[in-house]
Amino acid sequence: MVKHGPYEDMQALFSGSLFVGITMMMFNQAGLLTGSTAGLAFVLHYATGWSFGAIYFLINIPFYWFAWKHIGREFTIKTFASVALLSLVTSFGPQLIHIDYLHPAFAAIAGGLLMGTGVLFLARHRSSLGGATIVSLYVQDKYGIRAGKVQMVIDCIVVALALWIVPLERVLWSILAAVVMGVFLAVSHRPGRYNGK
Repeated sequence: MVKHGPYEDMQALFSGSLFVGITMMMFNQAGLLTGSTAGLAFVLHYATGWSFGAIYFLINIPFYWFAWKHIGREFTIKTFASVALLSLVTSFGPQLIHIDYLHPAFAAIAGGLLMGTGVLFLARHRSSLGGATIVSLYVQDKYGIRAGKVQMVIDCIVVALALWIVPLERVLWSILAAVVMGVFLAVSHRPGRYNGK
């Protein structure tokens, strides 16, 4: 087994956070949501107008303790770096990119795949974007249940809880995005398939 080097880790953390950041900007423009702590941050962002990046960073703080205790120091530090990078991308990204028209169906499908790819990059380099991803990876390592399945269930629940603030149509598109991402991860991220840790 060949262990990832620091350069490889940095590249993966940056690329994964960038992919998910682009997805978050697409979702924001299309009025969609996602699951986990990012979904809660979106709900608060839509309800208050506060910065998504700042809310997202703060919500994830309690999950670092869980990661440190149950998964390890290296994973926690990398996750902290990934969450910080994603917060920066979503805060400053809209000044660098703007899409004039974005149909929710395209945002859901392309965003689900982009987010799944970003999360996969991070997972293969022992990192995550906090929240449900930490729990999903822990459950996979501990009980052998695929992270994609756990993530999909959690994400769909969080998105469904947003019905009180987001129109039903947008919630349904958001559930589609969660399913697309969950299926992608379930197929692509299996225990023992990838050993470049």
